Amino acid sequence: MREVGIIGYGRFGKVLNELLVAKYNVKIYDSNMTISENGKFYKLEEVLKTSAVFISVPIRSFEKIIAEISEYKLHNTTIIDVCSVKVYPVKIMKKYLPKSVGIIACHPHFGPDSYSPFKELKTTIYPIRDRYDYFNELKNVFESQSIRTVELSPEEHDQMAASSQGITHFIGRVLDESGVRSTQINTYGFNELLGVIEQTCNDSWDLFKDLQKYNPYTNKMIDKLVDTIKKIHTEIKEDK
Repeated sequence: MREVGIIGYGRFGKVLNELLVAKYNVKIYDSNMTISENGKFYKLEEVLKTSAVFISVPIRSFEKIIAEISEYKLHNTTIIDVCSVKVYPVKIMKKYLPKSVGIIACHPHFGPDSYSPFKELKTTIYPIRDRYDYFNELKNVFESQSIRTVELSPEEHDQMAASSQGITHFIGRVLDESGVRSTQINTYGFNELLGVIEQTCNDSWDLFKDLQKYNPYTNKMIDKLVDTIKKIHTEIKEDK
């Protein structure tokens, strides 16, 4: 069975491992884990010997780990990021990784709280440098598990994600911080809002801030949203 690696075994790293073990022998490295006797966790240099390595670390730690692995000799290796933003990690991978290393940008549009083999899921992937023809194989890995793949450039992805993902997480946090809670007379629409709160606020505050910080298009969308809220609020007050 072909070997692939995962660097980072947090909440999403565990989901990623679950997806990959059906097709591959998976080797995992995490700086917080010790080498395991059952062969699950390995030293970094052993993971980097696999044909494809998935980088599943917080966005704020991404540059540090890419700079670190660039110091190793990477032979016929494809590096795949799974960050929730795409322009930033692609820039970092191009900066540090030699041209002999393959690069695929990947964003699974689900997480530990939304992943289920019974849901309609999708993943954005894009071949930045498909040196070793791994792109189609990766598409098949997802699609064989009923996860639809969407091919978008990093710029296209981040522009769309600013309004879909960025706004959703922002609204979820605002509603939670505002003290919005379930009542005895919930409507269907209100229950949908509660679902947004639950889904977005289960992620860490650091992840929320990183989604806003590392997507170059998100702040503009949020500024527009805030200005619109103020405008509508003013119109309501003027009608009194």
